[in-house]
Amino acid sequence: MSPRSADPAIRTALIDAAARILAADGPGALSTRRLAAEVGASTMAVYTHFGSMDQVRQAVRRDGFARLGAELDALERTDDPVADLTADALAYLDFGLRSPELYRAMFVDRPPAGAEDPGAAQFQRLLDTVRRCIDAGRFDAVDDPLPPVWAAELWTMQHGMVVLALGEVVPGAQIRFLLADMAYRLAVGFGDDPAAARRSTGSAG
Repeated sequence: MSPRSADPAIRTALIDAAARILAADGPGALSTRRLAAEVGASTMAVYTHFGSMDQVRQAVRRDGFARLGAELDALERTDDPVADLTADALAYLDFGLRSPELYRAMFVDRPPAGAEDPGAAQFQRLLDTVRRCIDAGRFDAVDDPLPPVWAAELWTMQHGMVVLALGEVVPGAQIRFLLADMAYRLAVGFGDDPAAARRSTGSAG
């Protein structure tokens, strides 16, 4: 196999094109011929990088979560875990708004049966930050069943805001304020001092 045929730039272009097709027309519209045509390549280029359309769909999700994870990894961690939690949520929002086709393919396209869950690392990241908040005394120390519930609620908040913004249900100028305000109210609900929560969620924006 020549280095040209395995060019990673072609793979990235195929993934981006697949995300556009999935977001616009659903998995039924994704075919080798259409995908190749989208990037001006041969169908052989698709088979060089992916063995099937199911593998393409899995790669789209895997790549999307990898890109999201890289952006969150690039954020500076502070000694304020509630501020970090809010900064992560705002970065998640920005990612979804900047890459709407990829985001829709990650979350709206139903994964193939038996596919791995590339979103598990994102959930674990949220859960780890929630536990940092507990360890710092910001959230109430509770039995283990609750932190995963809190992480799921925070993810629901983030995802809901992205969907509302992408659907233009809420004006873009308001969405960051709403997300930060909801982060504040959830933090207080999880046991944080209201004044401390306001400082943390305000500084993250």
